Amino acid sequence: MDVATTPAFERIARVLAGQHFSRNADGNDAHAAETVDTQWADFRDDAISVLKTLREPDAEMERAGDIAVWGRMIAAALGDPAGDRAALAEAPEPGTDPLHEGP
Repeated sequence: MDVATTPAFERIARVLAGQHFSRNADGNDAHAAETVDTQWADFRDDAISVLKTLREPDAEMERAGDIAVWGRMIAAALGDPAGDRAALAEAPEPGTDPLHEGP
C-alpha cells in the first residue's frame, strides 16, 4: 500500500475545495487545480471535522480490522501521533459528538 506524503487533513481539505470550486463538482472553474492549491487551507476546519467524525468506526469498519489501531491512526491524523489516551479520553462518548451527524 502506498503511503501519502501529505497529511490526511490536507488531502481531505483539498477534496472539499475541489468539490467547491471545480466545474466537475459544484463549482464553476473548469481548471480548479490552481485555485485548490491556493484555497485548500480555507477548508481545513471542515477536514478536521471529517477526521473527528471518523474517530468512531461503524460496525462494518469494526468487522474489517483492529479498532484500536484505527483509533491511533485517527488520533495521529488529528495531531496526536502517540494516540495519547488522555486526549482520546476527552473525546465525546460514541453517538454524542456534535460534529457527527447521521446514524
